[in-house]
Amino acid sequence: MSSDGTAIESKEKNMMQTNVAQLLKSPIGSLRTITVDDKLEENGTKYTVKGDVTLTLTNRSILAQGKLTSQTRIACSRCLKPFTCKISLNLQEEYFPTIDITSGARLPEPEDPGSFTLDEHHELDLTEAIRQYIVTAMPMKPLCKATCAGLCATCGKDLNLGKCDCTTEAVDPRWVALLKLKNSNKVKISNRNKGRK
Repeated sequence: MSSDGTAIESKEKNMMQTNVAQLLKSPIGSLRTITVDDKLEENGTKYTVKGDVTLTLTNRSILAQGKLTSQTRIACSRCLKPFTCKISLNLQEEYFPTIDITSGARLPEPEDPGSFTLDEHHELDLTEAIRQYIVTAMPMKPLCKATCAGLCATCGKDLNLGKCDCTTEAVDPRWVALLKLKNSNKVKISNRNKGRK
């Protein structure tokens, strides 16, 4: 805080956890910015997370807002080759204190049971919020590029490297029996024509 009583925005290098005890003692509207540069693991997949998060003290909580980027190595859903998938996260979450900063008394739980809270040591942990944002931002069918041609359904060749020799004729399964009959008739006609020569 400056000599005239206004809040000074501080910026510090941090991972996904930070102690906010000093921020809780500051006037409402005080800001603190942390730089996130960390790794996160979700179901065996590792993500790097980078960006700045601004913590704002409100009359009831600490509001965490920031733009983060995350990336991971993942398989393309068409060609199955691994590629680096980049996603953007617009984080905006409230963190409610569980212990009064001046008296040390336990505070009532937030009304919404899914709300994020500070622990008893006034630690704010962004890990779970970031994990949830990553899970919802990940594409359902990740593509290495929008024009990925994928694999041939017959021989498995990577069609990004060129066309394969498979026939591309799509056959409706309802016509298979008739096609067999047609092809057998072609063989009979061909054999008859050979006999006439």
